[in-house]
Amino acid sequence: MKYLVKLALFVLSFLFLITPLTAQAGSSSAVTSFSTAFDNADFSGRNFAGENFQSKEFTKVNLTNSNLSNTDLRGVVFNSSELVNANLHGADFTDGLAYLTHFDHADLTDVVFTEAIMLRSTFDQAKITGADFSFAVLDVDQKKKLCTSADGINSKTGVETKESLGC
Repeated sequence: MKYLVKLALFVLSFLFLITPLTAQAGSSSAVTSFSTAFDNADFSGRNFAGENFQSKEFTKVNLTNSNLSNTDLRGVVFNSSELVNANLHGADFTDGLAYLTHFDHADLTDVVFTEAIMLRSTFDQAKITGADFSFAVLDVDQKKKLCTSADGINSKTGVETKESLGC
């Protein structure tokens, strides 16, 4: 009896190994939605309020004076981009990456920057009231500058701006 059980298990295992499994194909829009990138574009002064840019890439993009308020920027990459005087009020930049990007004079009130990496980026005279920088990575000199004007509590996360920066 033990011999028959072992033989049956062997045959079933063998059939499982040689039988092809069916593959599930994803839609092309689902695949390409993560690879959409904007390179060397000039979107200065444009209104993108409330848009979903989740996981998009912006390389050398000019967004000066643009309205990005309440946008979904989770996982977005800004590389060498200009967001000078941009309105990002209430945006969610969780897990985002900003490298060599200028947020100078930008309205960053109530923005969620949780776990964002923002190295070599500048925030000169940016409004950060209520912004949440919890676990964000910033250059030390930029962090010190931000601490001088940090105030408020983020309306979504309930975290105090000074606390999130470790001031």
